[in-house]
Amino acid sequence: MADSSIPPMPQGMGGADETQARPTAPQQPIQQEPIPQQPIPQPEPPAPKVPNDRVSRVISCLVAGIVGALIVVGVLFLTGVIGRRTASSGNSVTINATDTDESTAEAVASKCLPSVVSITVSNASTQGSGSGVILDTAGNILTNYHIVGDMQTISVTIDGKSFNAVVVGSDASSDLAVIKVDVDSSVTLTPFEIGSSSGLKVGQWVMTIGAPFGLDQSVSAGIVSALYRNTIMSDTSGNTIYTNLIQTDAAINPGNSGGALVDAQGKLVGISSMYSSSTESSASVGFAIPIDYAKEVADTIIAGKKVLHAYIGLGMSTVNSQSARQYNLSVNQGAYVSSVTDGGPAAAAGIQVGDIITKIGSENITSADSALLAVRSHNIGDEVDVTVRRGNDDVTVKVKLGDDASLQEQQKTDSSTGNGSGRGTGTGTGTGNGGGISLEDVFGNPNLLNLMMSPQGTGTTTTPGSYDVTTTSSSATAA
Repeated sequence: MADSSIPPMPQGMGGADETQARPTAPQQPIQQEPIPQQPIPQPEPPAPKVPNDRVSRVISCLVAGIVGALIVVGVLFLTGVIGRRTASSGNSVTINATDTDESTAEAVASKCLPSVVSITVSNASTQGSGSGVILDTAGNILTNYHIVGDMQTISVTIDGKSFNAVVVGSDASSDLAVIKVDVDSSVTLTPFEIGSSSGLKVGQWVMTIGAPFGLDQSVSAGIVSALYRNTIMSDTSGNTIYTNLIQTDAAINPGNSGGALVDAQGKLVGISSMYSSSTESSASVGFAIPIDYAKEVADTIIAGKKVLHAYIGLGMSTVNSQSARQYNLSVNQGAYVSSVTDGGPAAAAGIQVGDIITKIGSENITSADSALLAVRSHNIGDEVDVTVRRGNDDVTVKVKLGDDASLQEQQKTDSSTGNGSGRGTGTGTGTGNGGGISLEDVFGNPNLLNLMMSPQGTGTTTTPGSYDVTTTSSSATAA
């Protein structure tokens, strides 16, 4: 038996039950004094560290920068600067432009459709159709000359009703004409609100309105693709000069000719006239005559006056690399001066036969028709610098452009007597064969230097006096 005198185990140092003792004979409970517990020593708290000033400043700057960046991003997002993303082949560009929506097109069409008419024409051998724009309540309608030029009958459809029309006047070289229609009391004529083409910008929203393929009251929206396009179109009747044209991707098809090009306010800014395509329909490359010029021509015609054009008083022929080699010329492109009209603007400025025009104003001259286009892009009375190659020297003279009134009278006389120079035909970069042509604005002067010229891409030589159209697109087509 174990010794019962073994003192109890101190608290906190025994087995499972610190108060249990081995059973023995009954005994008086032993009075025990609690053992005072000693406080457990605690480690002293570490002394506070003094922060490093430089590290603190860096952390503060980083936090401030992050907060500032978040604020800037939030502001940009809320104000719409960060918006739609446009994918591109290079870097992504964020664009937040307000597009002209369908409601604008609807409003413009609603406003302008009553001011556009469809035109049907015919003569003994052909018939066709086009479009026109109403200028006033008197019934004057502006359209293209190539629609009504040689036609015997002209009818205009307004509000589903057809009325006969007559030609008030025309300017074939500008491809513009005014016709007039008398309507009954059941039809109200709604003239166009005339805008200005001078303020147009590339990328600006526009709409064409006309009768493509005879489908009247048709609209097509697009943008201004380019400005100041120039071209000459030639046929058996002569040359049509188009200067400062508006290029658009809004559809211009056969039948749109004479129709409207309007802006987002429904104002008339151009007369649809032609398109460029390898097919017989639009390839999103259409052209319109600027309304600033077209309205001036129309007002002149309505007033019963003659339409005049800027005039320089020269006969010219194209210089190309082949003719330059053949005649040992000092430049391989330009407009060779074959004749100078006595008393004309060029003569007064000192331009001489044998000079080669290389620049008119800011335009580099590469051919006779580019010189013609440069002249016609100016106004009567404008003073322009003309640079010529004379021998091996470049000479610049100032020419005050005149008008072609006397030339037009000469053309009338030549036409009535059967005299005058032949005019080449053809389109694009091909050549047309005539009895000899030198350009004097639209028509010619019979004194042409017989330069031998080759149509581009064929390598063949044309007959003396033929005219190489080098600035006209081969696929440009009157609409």
